[in-house]
Amino acid sequence: MVTMDMNILYSKEHVNIKAGGTASASMPQSEVDLDAYFARIHYVGPREPTLAVLHAILGHHTAAIPFENLDVLLGRPIQLDAASLQQKLVCDHRGGYCFEQNGLLLLILAELGFQVTPLSARTRILRPRDFTPPRTHLFIRIEIAGEIWIADAGTGGLSLTAAIRLDATGEQLTSNEPRRIIREDGRYFHQVKLGDEWSDVCEFTGEEMPLIDRELANWWTSTNPSSTFHQNLMVARAGLDGTRRTILNREFTVRCGARIIERHELATPAELLEVLAQNFDLYFPAGTRFGDHGSPWPS
Repeated sequence: MVTMDMNILYSKEHVNIKAGGTASASMPQSEVDLDAYFARIHYVGPREPTLAVLHAILGHHTAAIPFENLDVLLGRPIQLDAASLQQKLVCDHRGGYCFEQNGLLLLILAELGFQVTPLSARTRILRPRDFTPPRTHLFIRIEIAGEIWIADAGTGGLSLTAAIRLDATGEQLTSNEPRRIIREDGRYFHQVKLGDEWSDVCEFTGEEMPLIDRELANWWTSTNPSSTFHQNLMVARAGLDGTRRTILNREFTVRCGARIIERHELATPAELLEVLAQNFDLYFPAGTRFGDHGSPWPS
């Protein structure tokens, strides 16, 4: 049995835009700059709404745009409008958490002509089934040629690097860990396989998550002192080579699946800033401190 590593962390709105068509009033085409986004994620391939393009975009997105909650710890507001998402994640070369990552990805995929729907979920990483976490996670449902796929760039060190089928049974391969979707008691569970063990990533029912619900959940997540993102420093980035790099509080880890390649403790604030720059392309001024005095990470 493999023990789950803590560093593994980490109006009805249905968008249906055909390729070459006109975007709905709630998501005008002018909201995103595709050229800037593709330059940000180093993607130079086709732009048609196909499964191959979906896989490629998700892989490049998670490799280029790190998952991180650093603005929460810096006391900065998390904005979910299109302009703010594009400014932070694309122009400013920052990362973000699920509402930012999947919020931007939702806009990009819709602009390309994919049929996308924002869905809500409960994150279950390292949480037992008898515990009910808040419904504060956003991911994306995509319909392609009559098949339903899901994309999720917002579960930290377990973010999907390729889309997986919602209605498939059994193990599904990605460029990183194997995944599967199971259904129990009317609920879906997205699971990851590490070694020989399957573990829950998130739980969902297929309920849509319109922007107003995302804004409310984002406000709670980013401002409530008891939320996971106030209590921990989390950064994660997937590699196109199948590796993942993560920071959880003081611990930096490089892994491939369940195999740990490197792990060490970050001893000083300066070392944390150095690792953020060298491994995640996140640059902060010397002397930057994250969180309150006495936090469990270098502060």
